[in-house]
Amino acid sequence: MSEFRIVDLFAGPGGLDIAAVKLGLSVTGIEMDANACATRAANKLNTREGDVRDSFPGDFPGGTRVLTGGPPCQTYTVAGSGAGRRALDEVLNCVELMASGKELSSSEIALLGDERTGLVLEPLKWVLQAIKDGDPYEAVVLEQVPAVLPVWEAYGRALRKIGYHVEHDVLRAEEYGVPQTRRRAILVARREGPVSLPVPTHRPYRKGVGRDSGDPGRKPWVRMCDVLPGRATPFEVVSNYGSGGNPKDRGRRRHDMPSATVTGKISRNRVLGPGDRTGRFSPAEAGMLQTFPADFRWAGSDVAQQIGNAIPPVLAAHVLSAALGLGDGALKQAVDALSGGRIEV
Repeated sequence: MSEFRIVDLFAGPGGLDIAAVKLGLSVTGIEMDANACATRAANKLNTREGDVRDSFPGDFPGGTRVLTGGPPCQTYTVAGSGAGRRALDEVLNCVELMASGKELSSSEIALLGDERTGLVLEPLKWVLQAIKDGDPYEAVVLEQVPAVLPVWEAYGRALRKIGYHVEHDVLRAEEYGVPQTRRRAILVARREGPVSLPVPTHRPYRKGVGRDSGDPGRKPWVRMCDVLPGRATPFEVVSNYGSGGNPKDRGRRRHDMPSATVTGKISRNRVLGPGDRTGRFSPAEAGMLQTFPADFRWAGSDVAQQIGNAIPPVLAAHVLSAALGLGDGALKQAVDALSGGRIEV
């Protein structure tokens, strides 16, 4: 499987990268945040530290066959400023212009407002440059918040015109064994088709519906207590996710449920334990809710934000395995390694 060499744009602390490593793949991540780079160094992940916009496909010779990326999502998220959502029409127009071979003008880029909004266009720039260089990527894997799905749909139209088979949709992380209700917009593309999104292995979480209900062909969703065996039960997590700061809207999840979406604010969540003890998740525990290995080392500052920004490695393993056709055996081995055998495939 090592022939699938990966370059990962906006690699963060390494959610996709650690999944690739456990799948037996070679990966180099590009990341400019010093804290994320410190974490990557602590875990011996191959890294080029710097701005994605300052690197090019030709900088990675030697058979790099796969492009992956999760561009910054702050301007697209519900919790963010919303600049990306307001500039969506301009972003889609830029995708069409780039696919037609036109170089974007400074005035067209200015219409995007916040410069982070335009970063979602970088993967397409890399794909098109690699084709121009005569060394196209065999496969492309992209992820972002659900609000970016229309951009991935526009990417799909552009990629199909240049010979790729493409699939995209919003995936629910708990349907792939992640102990967390998190939704991500995923795009997978491959020059030699067909290509497909991963098939769900676990049941979706529904409030008030037992984990043993639903499709008998799928496994029950994974509970927080399944991946945090060192934490005493029962416990309840009081989360600010989706509350807009309103105390009345704060969500509560018990130990025998999946976590709410893990964000950069997870360090603020209160964990109510036995005997009315109140605590917080440790960085290691927050990482395990994201499905990082228990021995993954977090370094630098702003660790909670690093954790919240990452793609869950188990979800990444499912997506990479499906996109590259690696097979169930490789996926199972990777998920076992990531979760310490606590998550089934």
